[in-house]
Amino acid sequence: MKRRNLLANMLPLGPAIPAVAFAQPAWPDRPIRLVVPFAGGTSTDIIGRMIAQQLSRGLGGHAVVVDNRAGAGGTIGAQAVAQSPPDGATFLLGVIGTHAVNPHIMRGLGYDPVRDFTPVVAHSKTKILLVVRPALGPRNMAEFVALARTRTLSVGTPGTGTTGHLGHALLGEAGVNTTHVPYRDGARAVTDLLSGQLDAMFYHTQFVRPHVEAGTMLGLGITGDARSRLMPAVPTFAEGGFPAINVEGWWAIFGPAGLPAPIVARVNSILNAALAEAETLALLERNGVEPMGGTAQWLADFQRAEFTRWGEVVRRANITAES
Repeated sequence: MKRRNLLANMLPLGPAIPAVAFAQPAWPDRPIRLVVPFAGGTSTDIIGRMIAQQLSRGLGGHAVVVDNRAGAGGTIGAQAVAQSPPDGATFLLGVIGTHAVNPHIMRGLGYDPVRDFTPVVAHSKTKILLVVRPALGPRNMAEFVALARTRTLSVGTPGTGTTGHLGHALLGEAGVNTTHVPYRDGARAVTDLLSGQLDAMFYHTQFVRPHVEAGTMLGLGITGDARSRLMPAVPTFAEGGFPAINVEGWWAIFGPAGLPAPIVARVNSILNAALAEAETLALLERNGVEPMGGTAQWLADFQRAEFTRWGEVVRRANITAES
């Protein structure tokens, strides 16, 4: 789906959220910078711009500027925030890669995902799918597995350490051997799949849904406990006999370590309120994204659990930054 179409769906939001009472009126005293550690037009950039607008509304129109700091799987942007002063002027839109996977696969990472950040709020998450080009032949996971036993199948992902890569690793742990083809640009992988250069691909819902609906891709499985309301014909991996293939992409707001509790509480309150709006929920659902929300402590616990879980998968699959 082209960036302008996604932005058109994601950016219009509802009425302003009342600002909550705050004991330190000096904050915010300057424009707030939301570091998005990926390039413009990506799913993370689109979510980031949505969050910036939500936060700005909750602060009575205060400027919240998206700063795209792409590179090294999101670690460049994450490190920039980790090294920023904890004054409420800089936040990070963290993802599963920056806070649960990259620290296990990249040597000399310039930050610690727990020690160097203050969890603020979990924002949203998305399922991933395994899709194939229809001409490949398989119409379900059983047929895909049978074909993989007769020939080498190529499976593309948006890059090393991404949710797609984790999905591929879990597929391998389930005994299905395929060749991983990591891309720097998920859109290029989509193009190669459509042209027949790739056999299959793991990718986020919002970027494969139009192709599944058009019949140019076939969804063999989707992560999660239940089928997607957007693509009800695509069975879950559990239905296909692969319950262990269960990974979701997620987005969460973090500040530098030592961020004052009143600032954490205010941002958390604003974004939780935004996630409860009917219009926001509808916008997220149309793009295959689900709300998360919750307390800052819930995010801290969730992030630690994800860090532990995916560290174990990385070690078992011997995933490195070059794999």
